[in-house]
Amino acid sequence: MVNKKINLENKMIEDIGLSKLNIYNDSMKLSNEIWDVVNVLDYFIKDTIGKQLVRSADSISANISEGYGRYSFKENICFLYYSRGSLYETITWINKTTRRGYNKNR
Repeated sequence: MVNKKINLENKMIEDIGLSKLNIYNDSMKLSNEIWDVVNVLDYFIKDTIGKQLVRSADSISANISEGYGRYSFKENICFLYYSRGSLYETITWINKTTRRGYNKNR
């Protein structure tokens, strides 16, 4: 059942054209990789930095999607700016984890 759901979701994405956007695919890959890293952290790190990192990384592709679904070019650009902001936030959280020594093995 899970495989069918994933296939249906991928089909839906292909139908609306998002899967053709390299930046969308890259941001989805990044957020999934961050999820995998954060998921194994201890509770304190996960609860403080981890949740923020996942939210900001997930927001990158979410804003690309929302902008893509808007009817006007101007609104699409606005959401791409939000996405860029989320990218910079994600970079900041990654830098904090590196500086604090949380991802030495990653």
